[in-house]
Amino acid sequence: QVQLVESGGGMVQAGGSLRLSCEASGRTFSRYVMGWFRQAPGKEREFVAAISWSGDRTRYADSVKGRFTISRDNNVNTAYLQMNSLKPEDTAVYYCVVGWSIGITVNEYAYWGQGTQVTVSS
Repeated sequence: QVQLVESGGGMVQAGGSLRLSCEASGRTFSRYVMGWFRQAPGKEREFVAAISWSGDRTRYADSVKGRFTISRDNNVNTAYLQMNSLKPEDTAVYYCVVGWSIGITVNEYAYWGQGTQVTVSS
């Protein structure tokens, strides 16, 4: 089993920045993709960003391109999501995920964290 623990969420004003972290632990395996989804109240869970094992491939939702940056450090089994120019519509619970392809659907990711709340005030 894999455990994913997110941190770094909080409340920020529009235009501000936050950095989320996700540490993976437990069962070890190689070459896994890490990513982030989010879910706002009353909405479906949606893809945000993902990064390949080596970090040479990334994928972003159109709504966050140019504002969010995903990265990872395999030495500490941790992925990061740097979020800049935050907007009220970015308010959601953000979930860290692990899978084996850089997909955009929920079903493509086998492991999920508990989520961390991000709130952006106008």
